[in-house]
Amino acid sequence: MIFVISILFVPLARFNMIILMIQSMTGFGKVTTELATKKVTIEIKALNSKQLDLFARISPVYREKEMEIRSFLSQKIERGKVELTITAESIGKNIDSKINASVVESYMKQIVDIARTANIECPTDWFSTLLRLPDVIKSEMEEVDETEWTLVMTAIEEAIGRLQEFRRQEGAMLYKLFVQKTAKISELLKQIEPYEKERIEKIKSRIQENLQNLTEIQVDYNRFEQEMIYYIEKIDINEEKSRLDNHLKYFVKTLEGDCGQGKKLGFIAQEIGREINTLGSKSNHAEMQQIVVRMKDELEQIKEQILNVL
Repeated sequence: MIFVISILFVPLARFNMIILMIQSMTGFGKVTTELATKKVTIEIKALNSKQLDLFARISPVYREKEMEIRSFLSQKIERGKVELTITAESIGKNIDSKINASVVESYMKQIVDIARTANIECPTDWFSTLLRLPDVIKSEMEEVDETEWTLVMTAIEEAIGRLQEFRRQEGAMLYKLFVQKTAKISELLKQIEPYEKERIEKIKSRIQENLQNLTEIQVDYNRFEQEMIYYIEKIDINEEKSRLDNHLKYFVKTLEGDCGQGKKLGFIAQEIGREINTLGSKSNHAEMQQIVVRMKDELEQIKEQILNVL
């Protein structure tokens, strides 16, 4: 296990050798493969999302395979807003295109009827008008055989691999950021210690001075000491410091766990925030409150980036 402080002094060469398990949800992978009659390009883009949100743009020649492609991607890719694009460009052998005569005749009849009803002239350039209408041109697409489909699926898997490698690289940068930020919060936590005793003494002195100014009231100093102990216990921050330190260590330990720790890291960050907020509410000391504000700033940067962790 690698502790927060020790990581900061690991030489860069050794740091790069550490196996970083967290991954970013942001990624990109692209593969182009040439088949006998076409060039196929697969692009996969991913952004952060609470669950897997898959959008696919697939060339018509492979559209019948969409469900198989979606099933394959859902097995390989965890959370993220994923956009898959598969394009096929014909090379070598030409694909026959034919004019769909029955569709043309139907369009012509409808245009004539509409022109007669609306008492307007029919278009003079019939062919340029008709050829732009949907389904007038139909292409005879060749069927996808098993050999070709195997090659396409191999290309899709390679594109996924490149996406995941991109995510690992982004995850490595996030790992370093999180380690630096948690170490900074730990350092700020230690800066609170010198002010703790001073804070208690100031509070006791202020209360005693106020009591002395109340000359007409008899003070039971035994009861006063009991109340003082009770009050000091209420503003004691040792438990919060201990829990915050444990949460920070657990956060770093979780970073080194299996992939897919984003949600768990988010929950731990929430607990870290609770302890920091309690420190701020109990501190009653200007310098300590300034340190708490700096802690919150470091934590906010962690929370922003956790949203992008897989």
